[in-house]
Amino acid sequence: MATTDRPRSLARLPRASAALGGTVLAAATLLFTSAVAPATADTVVATIPVREGPLAVAITPDAAHAYVANGNSVSVIDTATNAVTDTIRVDPGPHGVAITPDGTRAYTANFFGESVSVIDTATNAVTATVPVGTNPDGVAITPDGTHAYITNFSGESVSVIDTATNAVTATVPVGAQPRGVAITPDGARAYIVNMWSDSVSVIDTATNAVTATVPVGEAPFGVAITGDGAYAYITNRESGSVSVIDTATNAVTGTVPVGSEPYGLAITKDGTHAYSANFGDKTVSVIAIGKTPSAITGTPPAGVEGQPFEYTFSLTGEPAPTTAVTAGALPDGLTLTEQGVLSGTPTTAGTYTFTVTASNGVGDDAVLDVTLDITAEPSAPWGSLGSIDWPS
Repeated sequence: MATTDRPRSLARLPRASAALGGTVLAAATLLFTSAVAPATADTVVATIPVREGPLAVAITPDAAHAYVANGNSVSVIDTATNAVTDTIRVDPGPHGVAITPDGTRAYTANFFGESVSVIDTATNAVTATVPVGTNPDGVAITPDGTHAYITNFSGESVSVIDTATNAVTATVPVGAQPRGVAITPDGARAYIVNMWSDSVSVIDTATNAVTATVPVGEAPFGVAITGDGAYAYITNRESGSVSVIDTATNAVTGTVPVGSEPYGLAITKDGTHAYSANFGDKTVSVIAIGKTPSAITGTPPAGVEGQPFEYTFSLTGEPAPTTAVTAGALPDGLTLTEQGVLSGTPTTAGTYTFTVTASNGVGDDAVLDVTLDITAEPSAPWGSLGSIDWPS
């Protein structure tokens, strides 16, 4: 796929972090747009000063601490008091941070240091510095905590670290400018977002081989996987959309329009919603997972006065939509069920126009304008009287 006409320089990347200034949250409120579901505005309850250029944050499994990757350090926040309790020096440019499932270590991908720092969360001391590829950016840890997967943005590769030895045990070639990385809940596959290649690489973690390359939108950036492992959601920065990948087939099953320049992505623990952070228009889009808006199609044939009539509109959507007449009037003698069945025996001839609306509470209602002709009941034909021969 040719991308030379669409340059994506490294110079642009720090500007996203610069917009955050020296705080974890700099806005008073978050504005929400709705891709397929309504959402209300949440209010920021605290603004915590950290070091310059905070880029990523990870929460410990016990929710007691947050680790924030800054320009050349990691800030540790006590979530009970929302106070910074420690600042840990790491190699330059920590872009990604992840914490092991047991909460004992934090791994930071140091973009300019071309290394990964391993932090002991009990002492907040760096216990290892692991050389990796060029410009490491994203980091994810397998659910069993045995391996860390690091995307090397300028190295077109993923480094695999054995967390027991903190040594690189594999380097996996992927697409151009890999950024985001996420691992399925069963630990079997890692999904790597390749920004320059407009693709997602799927790595089998047992063999550390790429088993699929999935085309997505332009400049994919972030990735998150549903709790059941069934779907991977990918933000496409330049397309202003989110691609939905079915992990069973590794095929894109849907593309959801969101705000401008979506970057980060997160999925709720119950798997009902995905949140896309849209850098370009300063909004967050909320996507209802496993739900699709209503759609209705159909053109009923003409009916005949006094004769039975039945027609079923085609409905799609999840959950199943219901229908109603929202403008105009049905022909006398006809009714419309919630399932979209128009039936009855029309009693009056004429041309009728009405609107059928399908709704399921997801996104906008689907509206269909209908024109239905009811023709007059045909008159009984007059017969001819035959000749009668009378007996003479």
